[in-house]
Amino acid sequence: MKRKILLLLSMSFLFVGNVNAQWTVIDPANLTQGIINATKNIVQTSSTASNMINNFKETVKIYEQGKKYYDDLKSVNNLVKDARKVQKTILLVGEITDVYVDSFQLMMQDKNYSVEELGAIAFGYTKLLEESSDIIKELKEIVNVSTLSMSDKDRMDIIDKTYNNVKRYRNLVGYYTNKTIAVSYLRSKKAGDMDRVMALYGGNNRYW
Repeated sequence: MKRKILLLLSMSFLFVGNVNAQWTVIDPANLTQGIINATKNIVQTSSTASNMINNFKETVKIYEQGKKYYDDLKSVNNLVKDARKVQKTILLVGEITDVYVDSFQLMMQDKNYSVEELGAIAFGYTKLLEESSDIIKELKEIVNVSTLSMSDKDRMDIIDKTYNNVKRYRNLVGYYTNKTIAVSYLRSKKAGDMDRVMALYGGNNRYW
């Protein structure tokens, strides 16, 4: 009975109150995959700065669709421990896309990066997004009805492992972003153009 209650609670918050909804209606893995596909298109087809900006608009469009989902998910409360950890795991994926989209938009305004370098940076984000998306796909199986035979401990152990893995990728995305922006800072420091970069990225010394 506890497992059935957990399943219903998990499914309900994943789809913001609709217990009867299916994962495929609002699938965080699909949202992430859409951003991954759009970013791959940026890497493959962006030969000029203006072209890259135009291509990135599709990524932003998908991101904004997902942002509403993640914002709604944040408002769901009163969950049991297992369901709360699933919620936190999915929200970490939302944070990963936040960092990527917000930071890359700033990088495209930064003259310290060439179009080729921006393509390489986008490729790096793509790989990190793919890894975190694969983990979420595994989480999908944990809240699937076919796993009701699992014990409560087995389910919680897997959910905990999934959360820790996604959190690691969240930290990796932050580290990757900081190191990438640090390159711009160092270039600006050498060129005597630090004020511009500090203003662009907010003057936060975490990047260096």
